[in-house]
Amino acid sequence: MGKSTGFMEFPRELPERRPVVERVNDWVEIYRSFPEEKQQQQAARCMDCGVPFCHTGCPVNNLIPDWNDLVYRGRWKEAVRRLHATNNFPEITGRICPAPCEAACVLGINAPPVTIKQIEKNIIDHAYEEGWVHPEPPAFSTGKQVAVVGSGPAGLAAAQQLRRAGHAVTVFEKADRIGGLMRYGIPNFKLEKTILDRRLEQMQLEGVTFVTGAHVGENVPVEDLQRDFDAILLAGGAEQPRDLNVPGRELNGIHFAMEFLPQQNRRCEGDTVSEAGAILAGGKHVVIIGGGDTGADCLGTSHRQKALSVEQFEIMPVPPSDRSPLTPWPLWPMQLRTEGAHEEGGKRNWSLATTKFVGDEHGNVKQLHGVQVGPPPKFEPQPGSEFVLEVDLVLLAMGFSGPVRNGMLEKLGVAIDARGNVATNNHYMTTVEGVFAAGDMRRGQSLVVWAISEGRKAAAAVDEYLRAVPNARDASLVGVAG
Repeated sequence: MGKSTGFMEFPRELPERRPVVERVNDWVEIYRSFPEEKQQQQAARCMDCGVPFCHTGCPVNNLIPDWNDLVYRGRWKEAVRRLHATNNFPEITGRICPAPCEAACVLGINAPPVTIKQIEKNIIDHAYEEGWVHPEPPAFSTGKQVAVVGSGPAGLAAAQQLRRAGHAVTVFEKADRIGGLMRYGIPNFKLEKTILDRRLEQMQLEGVTFVTGAHVGENVPVEDLQRDFDAILLAGGAEQPRDLNVPGRELNGIHFAMEFLPQQNRRCEGDTVSEAGAILAGGKHVVIIGGGDTGADCLGTSHRQKALSVEQFEIMPVPPSDRSPLTPWPLWPMQLRTEGAHEEGGKRNWSLATTKFVGDEHGNVKQLHGVQVGPPPKFEPQPGSEFVLEVDLVLLAMGFSGPVRNGMLEKLGVAIDARGNVATNNHYMTTVEGVFAAGDMRRGQSLVVWAISEGRKAAAAVDEYLRAVPNARDASLVGVAG
């Protein structure tokens, strides 16, 4: 694919990040533009490898060699058609996906892999600039009604697929804006919300109905959905955060990441956040507990809010700088990754565990007590390694343990599997007839590409179900889906 000798002629190259001193003073995406000539050179690096392992590395099974070849040849309009054939939101994955496809690239066996993620972003941005992205409403209506609960990537991907299949689709979102974690979890310096808004506009013009402020199981009874819709798809995500159960956890100034990040995104949207409930890093000594993507998002946000200092704690040991032999190609490699936020300042700490928090007379956190720990799985405290750190704000970014069970899930009566997620059969149906689940709610906390993949597959399963049932609303709601 591409130029047969391209991988030997052109080194791997990515757009430059804007200078740190510039980008920490705004909420704009951090990368500079990339000349079209360089974009085509990077696409030319795609090898005629015979077996494109990038296909299996990518959860949505993108046709990567196909659109790389088309970009190299300047056939951008055909490239975006190939891209949209498997991915509803390449402008999202091209910005925030960690690119497991690149980890599986055959070129990556002994050289830097093809810049697949960046090429994906280039294709869709080029398509929007040229006006090639249009609404695709269905040519017919099936007369069936589908409720999608949750407007993250899984819910939106499913909604778009189901609408294009001719079903009437209503998306219920408990927040005041559509987008789920893309709206209120991902900072603007990684994903500007105008990128999301233009795709939502396309979906609205295709006929998808969005209802915000609709908390199913609370102000929207589950009985209403079961009565009014032929099928329900649960795509609410894995929203239950992992907590840190140590003495002093109840002190003021200790917050989950998903209490902190949405507030800043609201400010960027122009909303006013009340001073009484505001969580701000400005002028404070901040500790972020958790070394993953969410922790990095908290880090970059803290820099932009002008924290006095920021330290990031991770209980795991520091990963190797290169691919670990424990994760050989084409597996997702265990290795140290440096996000843009890490370049901006702060200190990364490894093999540390928090033992307790100590507060002042007003109940505000003032000290973090911790200890160095040994390797997993025991993480044994190392004698003599105890330390105390002065802190004003602690952000817990340790991931999520699964969907919130009380409320909607309890009222629907769906079963929960051994991992704490919504149990489904091989057709994405839960133990309640006509109720399906997809995304993090079904498989646990995962990547945006897995969410999109889940949404698309669940949509196909819902479509098959609706076409097999003459009137799904008359079907029995009793029994377990087989």
